[in-house]
Amino acid sequence: MQIAISIVICSYNREAYIIEAIDSLYKQDIDKQRYEVIVVDNNSKDNTATKVKAYIAEHPDIQLYYYMETRQGASYARNTGAEKSRGALICCMDDDAVAMPGYLENIITFFEQHPDATGLGGRIIPRYIPSEPKWMSHYVSSLVGNFDYSPIAKPFDNGRYPLESNMIVRRDDFFAVGGFNTSLPGVKGTLRVGGEGKEFFYKLIERGGIIYYDPSVIVHHVVEVKKLTSEYMYRVASGIGRGEKVRMVAKGGMAVHKKSVEYLFKLGASVVIGGYYLLQGRPAKSWPVIQFRIDVLKGYWEPVHKQDA
Repeated sequence: MQIAISIVICSYNREAYIIEAIDSLYKQDIDKQRYEVIVVDNNSKDNTATKVKAYIAEHPDIQLYYYMETRQGASYARNTGAEKSRGALICCMDDDAVAMPGYLENIITFFEQHPDATGLGGRIIPRYIPSEPKWMSHYVSSLVGNFDYSPIAKPFDNGRYPLESNMIVRRDDFFAVGGFNTSLPGVKGTLRVGGEGKEFFYKLIERGGIIYYDPSVIVHHVVEVKKLTSEYMYRVASGIGRGEKVRMVAKGGMAVHKKSVEYLFKLGASVVIGGYYLLQGRPAKSWPVIQFRIDVLKGYWEPVHKQDA
């Protein structure tokens, strides 16, 4: 039987969650010969390798494979996973995400019913551990993966695109654009240079590709306590800025300047939103919105970070 979809899970020190991620795919209600799961270990220092290999040994009925990618960064790991894959569709899912029932069937059915679709993104619902903090808001929750673009299936517009933790693309299109740009590796050590998903989907769109959103394609994304600190938020937000700087430098000086102006405008808008929360009597939500935009600017104004080959 031909493999309809390959799910690539890149992992870095997530032994506490990766088995639940894999198990959520094992429990999908479709023939296990129709899909494969590829775990790419990106230099984990914990027991990820031992746990995944044990799961493979205990579940011989699933096509589950483990590979190591020593070049640090999610872009390297996802590209390696795609190269090892055999499916007509390539799906990327995080190592701390949990696929909901019907996840794979909904994806396969969507592409069968939408032959014009190049790519697809789905809904991401945060699973806060232990609970959602009172300072969290719609404007900040994207930093922990919250994503709900539309109540109905439709193409993305206005420059929007899926998040990498729940994205699917046709195999031929993935390789036609060269996969993910490793100059935007995602997390590398303690540094984050983000925007790899944005750049990837923009390349697809420039080729005439149509990227859809389907709210029935759902994963839950674990948001643990260490992701609810100012240090973590800075790491992600500044990574957005660093990634955009890399992209704009490649386009030229005018693009760099225009993006600075755009980010300053967004900072001003965040001050207005923060003030609105204050007037509503929800002061805890006010400053994080502004801090988000300050951190993006800090990352953007850093020198461009060159990546190793």
